[in-house]
Amino acid sequence: MYEVSDFKRGLCFVFKGHPVQLVDYSLSTPTARGGGTIAKSKMRNLVTGQLLTESIRSGEKFAPVDMERSNVGYLYTDGSAYHFMDNESFEQFELTAEQLSGAERWLTEDIQGLTSLTVDGNIVSVDFPPTVVLEVTEADPVIKGATAKAQYKRSVVSTGAEVQVPGYVDVGHKIKIDTRDGHFVERVRD
Repeated sequence: MYEVSDFKRGLCFVFKGHPVQLVDYSLSTPTARGGGTIAKSKMRNLVTGQLLTESIRSGEKFAPVDMERSNVGYLYTDGSAYHFMDNESFEQFELTAEQLSGAERWLTEDIQGLTSLTVDGNIVSVDFPPTVVLEVTEADPVIKGATAKAQYKRSVVSTGAEVQVPGYVDVGHKIKIDTRDGHFVERVRD
């Protein structure tokens, strides 16, 4: 059984009879007498993909979800769905952009570290590696001397996704990107 003290991003548990995955949460302690910790939680229903926002009091207990994970590879997209293959059973399956929750913008033909999440015999999502390395194909020019702080500019990577990068990153550079929130991590040297 999980409690609020066990919360971390990506945790899967049963909430109100439905399997959910914790997307984000923040803890707060009310100042009222005897007030317990409250977790303001954002969860994704693993079956429907619906986002839920709930305040959960400490002391509540949640059962873990009966799920299975397996390594998968990305095959292709046909415009409406993204096709994957299980690396052990070689079974193919497809997921929509909605089921991938925006992470499809990091998909490349050679991406490694993908894991499928199966709940009650149905593949409901694919987990991405924490970071990916992509090449910058477009980058806005930097305005020199405009500020004393580190300056970020808009760039587009090889998958077509936009990423804010520091001024020293230019077209042709490879960069490491955090797949959870899409922020620039570091420049990768060949």
